[in-house]
Amino acid sequence: MAERAQYEELVRQFSAFGAVKRELGRIMPADCPGGSAAVLTVLGRHGDMRMSKLAELLAVDMSVTSRHVAHVVARGWIERSPDPADKRSRILRLTPAGHAQLDELSRRTTEVLAERLSDWTDEDVGRLTDLMARLRESFDCRPATRAAPPAVEQTTRTPAST
Repeated sequence: MAERAQYEELVRQFSAFGAVKRELGRIMPADCPGGSAAVLTVLGRHGDMRMSKLAELLAVDMSVTSRHVAHVVARGWIERSPDPADKRSRILRLTPAGHAQLDELSRRTTEVLAERLSDWTDEDVGRLTDLMARLRESFDCRPATRAAPPAVEQTTRTPAST
């Protein structure tokens, strides 16, 4: 198991990663804020679904999901149609304009990443991708708990090492 100092540094890196997310957010079209981009991305990845499933995948409240969906519906990027299994529910699906917007978001993001990581080797980019996927899977497959995290190995510091 890693030492406590390694986990503390990881927390600092996660905090600093906000700058990366902010820069990626700045390159998005003005009419497509982060919440809208997330809706398009989830629908693009998982296909047609009910709003409740979208809220679950976005990990946000239904009221927040509803606002995001209303925004993308108003722009013609998704449509709501009756669920054949339950006429009271609606199925959300990307429209051709939504697919085009999703392609544009992907193009912009890919260009920025290619520019910022141009001095990285293909192996480094691949390793980062693999490690980020592994990290996400570590969180996806474990139930959320409120219990204290497992104890981590503490580093021993002497006055000379501080």
